[in-house]
Amino acid sequence: MLSADALTLQHWLSPAFPTGAFVYSHGLEQVIARGEVTDAEALEIWLIDLLCFGTGWQDSVLLSLALSDSAELDHLEAFAVALQPCSERLMEAREQGAAFARTVGQITGRDLPARALPIAVAEAARGLDLPRAVVIAAYLQAFLTNLVTIAIRHIPLGQGAGHRVLARCLERVPDLAQDASLAQLEALGSSCLSADLAAMEHETKEVRLFRT
Repeated sequence: MLSADALTLQHWLSPAFPTGAFVYSHGLEQVIARGEVTDAEALEIWLIDLLCFGTGWQDSVLLSLALSDSAELDHLEAFAVALQPCSERLMEAREQGAAFARTVGQITGRDLPARALPIAVAEAARGLDLPRAVVIAAYLQAFLTNLVTIAIRHIPLGQGAGHRVLARCLERVPDLAQDASLAQLEALGSSCLSADLAAMEHETKEVRLFRT
């Protein structure tokens, strides 16, 4: 039976939540402009790399560590900031996190500080009676869904092709979320250089549709 806490988490991570996620392409606009991601197959490869070796894994570990009741959130926030590869990605993490915390605070009456997104989500979700892996998996689903939605509009892909890519990427999420739920601080890191370089190049783009 689906719990109220599970529905709350779905609400917080749904596309309707006002984090402005739709304006951040996480470098995807740049790799589309380069001609590196032009179809469903290339999109799937790019997303899986990002999920398993880039921001997906990095945010999952940060989220898991921050879900602990004894976590030092300011310490983890410093890691979340330091691990961003460029100013655009830092802006993305901070602005979405601030919007998330502000809206959860307006709903719940809690005084939640502005933090990078994975830390903000963890701080809000610490009061939910949900396993860490479930919270991480929901976070990753929201992350992937936003990028696929952008690809559907901007490559462009058809709805069917885009959602087939999303479905295949989501097959990897349960195992990754479980692994991240058991990870320690030493597991933090990223090796998704193409996505990082795309974000750096996007900072200098004179005409852009997305903020990152």
